[in-house]
Amino acid sequence: MRFDLLHPADQLVMMMNRIYYRGMTTTSGGNLSVKDSDGSVWITPSGIDKGNLGRDDIMRILPDGTFQGRHHPSSEYPFHLAVYRERPDFGAVLHAHSPGLVACSIVRRMPEVLLTPEIYQVCGEVTMAPYALPGSALLGEKIAAEFRKGYSVVMLENHGVVIGAPDIFQAFKIFETLEFAARLEINALKLGKLNLLTLEQAKRGTSPNAASYKEMQNPAHTSEENALRRDLVEFIHRSYQQGLFTSTQGTYSARLSDGGFVITPYGKDRMYLDVEDLVLVRDGYSEQGKAASRAAHLHQMIYEEHPDINSVLIAQPPNLMAFAVTDAEFDPRTIPESYIVLRDIQKVPFGMTAFDLEKTSQALSARTPALICKNDCVLVTGKSLLNAFDRLEVAEFSAKSIIESLPLGPIVHIAADDIKDIEAAFKL
Repeated sequence: MRFDLLHPADQLVMMMNRIYYRGMTTTSGGNLSVKDSDGSVWITPSGIDKGNLGRDDIMRILPDGTFQGRHHPSSEYPFHLAVYRERPDFGAVLHAHSPGLVACSIVRRMPEVLLTPEIYQVCGEVTMAPYALPGSALLGEKIAAEFRKGYSVVMLENHGVVIGAPDIFQAFKIFETLEFAARLEINALKLGKLNLLTLEQAKRGTSPNAASYKEMQNPAHTSEENALRRDLVEFIHRSYQQGLFTSTQGTYSARLSDGGFVITPYGKDRMYLDVEDLVLVRDGYSEQGKAASRAAHLHQMIYEEHPDINSVLIAQPPNLMAFAVTDAEFDPRTIPESYIVLRDIQKVPFGMTAFDLEKTSQALSARTPALICKNDCVLVTGKSLLNAFDRLEVAEFSAKSIIESLPLGPIVHIAADDIKDIEAAFKL
């Protein structure tokens, strides 16, 4: 999707709709703005239902300070203007009160960005501005002062967050990733002490930006491949809606009968992926003009070494990832379904999935169909795309149940003899 070709009002409606229906703001909460090339600022209105905005609801603030539109601009427009004056490199400002970030703001603690490389690389360093009355000139001054220092993400004491970026879509990605970081931190602290990356590890990341392949010229697309593309897109969209990854996360692939596979591309927003965005990889070649996910070589090795695996999913579900950033062990012997589907999930060192592909592939087996990669991701395999997705869902639901059980009392796992009965009954 060419977001730059959308009118500023349409951009704001699209992003506010996305924020609202992802549960990251309320009917009356938050405000977004986009700076136009003529110096005017398009901004969401005051007092209008954020879940039902239309393009005609968006207000325009002209360079001379006058308004155009049928409403009044957000009461917090002064700080938007103050940010643009301070940072001419910004083309958009996002302010919202998402639950995880509000939790951080009311204890006056900045969310931890060194939990995974992606969080740090997307969000950068975060600062916090002192409290001031919403809509006041003083609030604008305090926010602008933090942006003046070079930050792009400013937490507000007892308020939420303000993010500046070149465009509203980049601002949203930062916001969504930071909210994920806050929720991950909250979940992880229930399990134990956080294990953080060093700044060097976070900056280096876990692999190159995109997988390197020779380009295949005009490949024929079979009905089998087209059906697989359709199914992958369906599960990618479902995964995004269920919060199993954010717009910048998630690598899904599935194998074709000829040994090739179809995989998600590098650097495209997962919510808007369509069948033509997916990348066909076969015999060391990938589709011309497309960049396969940076994890494509790992997926390829897994397929080559495990003929029974036909789908590989990499995601960052917020409950299961809590085990990836702490020393807590994930034990699926909670209910029969969890053990039947998951068996023995192993935790592997940070960076292994990027820098030791062979060892990662060797860690997988019928008994270990999924891996928790420290401070990185969760890798799940299956005999089919549906089987792998079900396994990912069950793992995340099981992790959530474990975390939510903690205030209730100690977990009683299924006994060893009962596990043997399950294995015999289900031929595990």
